[in-house]
Amino acid sequence: MDILEKLTVLSDAAKYDVACTSSGVDRKGAPGSIGNAMACGICHSFSADGRCIALLKVLMSNACVYDCSYCVNRKSNDIRRATFEPHELAELMIQFYRRNYIEGLFLSSAVVRNPDYTCEQMIEVLSLIRNHYRFRGYIHVKAIPGADDKLLTTLGLLADRMSVNLELPSHDSLKLLAPDKSKESILVPMGRIKTGIHENRTDLAKYRHTPKFVPAGQSTQMIVGATPETDYQIINLSAALYKKYELKRVFYSAYMPVVTGRNLPSLDTKPQLLREHRLYQADWLLRFYEFDAKELLDEKNPNFNPLIDPKCNWALNHYDFFPVEINTAPYETLLRVPGLGVISAKKIIRARRSGALDFPDLKKMGVTLKRAQYFITCRGKPAMGIPSNPDAVLRGLLSEQGAALAQPPMEQLSLFEDSTKEDLVKCLTGQI
Repeated sequence: MDILEKLTVLSDAAKYDVACTSSGVDRKGAPGSIGNAMACGICHSFSADGRCIALLKVLMSNACVYDCSYCVNRKSNDIRRATFEPHELAELMIQFYRRNYIEGLFLSSAVVRNPDYTCEQMIEVLSLIRNHYRFRGYIHVKAIPGADDKLLTTLGLLADRMSVNLELPSHDSLKLLAPDKSKESILVPMGRIKTGIHENRTDLAKYRHTPKFVPAGQSTQMIVGATPETDYQIINLSAALYKKYELKRVFYSAYMPVVTGRNLPSLDTKPQLLREHRLYQADWLLRFYEFDAKELLDEKNPNFNPLIDPKCNWALNHYDFFPVEINTAPYETLLRVPGLGVISAKKIIRARRSGALDFPDLKKMGVTLKRAQYFITCRGKPAMGIPSNPDAVLRGLLSEQGAALAQPPMEQLSLFEDSTKEDLVKCLTGQI
């Protein structure tokens, strides 16, 4: 199998690893080096299924020794197998970077032979990229659960961000669909990465040339819809992971029914993409809007309303909290208003120092009044024609959302369009 065939197989196999994220690292280029990383983000492309691709996203290998029921690369699945040699993948990544196809690397892998061997191969790839090619751009690498601590430490010193995928939201689901994995084999590396980050920032910070260990932090991914866990269970688990392991992101991936299994949804089951979207919105409320997971859902209402976003859902369930007076409410209260974000709330705090604000002022500031108008007053007065009961407000919100959903979908771009295949072949064969 030549390199282009390997790339076709392994980039397609990697599309279920979610990586729609900015780098989180500022690092300028240096004389004699190539590449740089910027904290503002390097996302610039989308895969065919609509997922954002920030990097060359590829597997080291899809020849897995594990037999996870939900995974297309499981050992019992009859698919084409391929494995990159470390020098092949390093050269490929650098050639793509030099031609401006990509700005960094997202590297994952199936477990080849055993976790230690797989981790050693990934370390060799990253060592070539960092030390031989002197690449200083962004690299996100998936840690291999079960690998030796020293190997994970070496991997973390070469990467900007590491992920240890939780995969499924509960121990029972993991035991049912991924019997080769255990909760401990996933959570223990998370704890060690957290400890390594703290040691690197504190104990070793006094040494000027100390290598940085995972400077952009760690993340994880959960599959949504393959097992019966509720949104309440998932969002509470995410909150606990943020608190205990200080994760930068929890990614939610709607289960794509690509393989059959007695414990899996049928192949004609539609991916729960809207549910995935609602979980991301709720996750944002946890990280930036000072919400607690137990405020958003409870055991009596364990799932988000798919028709409205979680913040609106919370507001309707706590309608006695509203309306909020824009000119006097503290910052923490403004963050609870649907349609007001962190930036809008800060703008309001600054602007009202110069005088009282009214609805036209908010519109000029970019506040999303289509939602906020139902929950606020300006100078003690609500917006004209605004209903005063939750049921009528819900109807108004749904009508606004229905208009938004009627808009034509945006065209999705792919990192590897068919029209570029000829150029890729020339690139790989050294013709350009």
